[in-house]
Amino acid sequence: MRQIMTVTGPAEPDALGFCHSHEHLALGKGQSFIVNPVLWIDDAEKSTQEVIAFREAGGGTLIDAQPVGCGRMHAMLRAISRESGVNIVASTGFHKMCFYPEDHWIRTASAEDLAKIFLRETKDGMYEDSDVIMPDPDAAAPAGAPRAGQIKTALDTEGLTPLYERLFRAAAAAQLSSLVPLMVHIEQGSDPLALLRFLTDLGVKPEQLIFCHMDRAVADLGVHEEAARAGVFLEYDTIARFKYHSDEEELRIFRHMLDAGFGDRLLFSLDTTRARLRAYDPSAPGLDYILRVFVPKMLEAGITGEQIRAVSHDNFVRVFTA
Repeated sequence: MRQIMTVTGPAEPDALGFCHSHEHLALGKGQSFIVNPVLWIDDAEKSTQEVIAFREAGGGTLIDAQPVGCGRMHAMLRAISRESGVNIVASTGFHKMCFYPEDHWIRTASAEDLAKIFLRETKDGMYEDSDVIMPDPDAAAPAGAPRAGQIKTALDTEGLTPLYERLFRAAAAAQLSSLVPLMVHIEQGSDPLALLRFLTDLGVKPEQLIFCHMDRAVADLGVHEEAARAGVFLEYDTIARFKYHSDEEELRIFRHMLDAGFGDRLLFSLDTTRARLRAYDPSAPGLDYILRVFVPKMLEAGITGEQIRAVSHDNFVRVFTA
C-alpha cells in the first residue's frame, strides 16, 4: 500500500488515525482576505493550539486545502505538524478565480506549465513566493521544501469556461502522473456530474476524486448518489455551519447516504476559517468539534462505530491509495 505524503514526509496509512479531509490552518493575508476577512489564518501559535486540541480529542491527520499561489503557507504547516504531532497533508492546484488578483499568473499560464508546476509540487516540493511570482515550471522547488499530497481544484458556478477547462486539464494531467487525489471545491449552482464526465474523459479515475461541500452545494441527494456510485468520494463539511443548516440536517444527509449503501464513499471535515477556530475566536466551534460534539451525535443517530471509522479513516486511506 502506498504511503501518503505529509508536510513532514511520507506516512504509513495505519499511522493516520482519525482524519479530517478539508481544513484551512495557515492562510496569508492576501486576495482571499479581501474577498472575506475570515480567510486569514497566519498566527502559528494559535493554529498550533487548535491542532493540539484536535490531537488531544483523538485526531491524527488533517488536510490543508489551500493551493499554490493563493496564500498557502506551507512552512507554517510543517511547523504546526512538528509541534503538534499531527499529520498534515498540503495541497497544490488552484482555487476559485475570485481568490486571485486580476493579473495573477494562474489566469494566463498554459495548461502545460500549470501541469508541470502542480506535478513538481507533489514530486519535488512546494514553491515559495508563488502568490506574486509564477514558479519556473522547469525548476525544482527549494531543497528540503515539503511536498504537496493532493491537488486541490475548484468548480465555480460558471462551469467549464475556457479558463477553468485549461486549469482542470492541467490538474488532470498532474494527477495522472502523480497519482495523488484530485480534490474539487463544488460551488452552489455548479454541475459536478458534468465535471465528473470531463475529468474521466481525460483519464482521471473517479476513485481518486474528492468532491467537497456537496452537503451544502447540492440539495439533490440523487446527484450525491450518482457521483458516489461512479466511485467519487464525497467530503461533507457543513458541520457546525449553522448559516447553512443544522447538525441534524447534516446527520440526515449522512444517514441517507449510509442507508443507500455509500458508506465507503464518505469523508468529513469542518472547512475551517479564522471564524471557526476557537484559538482565533473563543465563540467558534473549534477544530475538535467533530470529535467532541458531532461523533457523539452520529452515534445517537444510530450511525455505528464501524461506519464512523470508515468516514474518519478507512475511506481517507482508500482515496489516497487508489
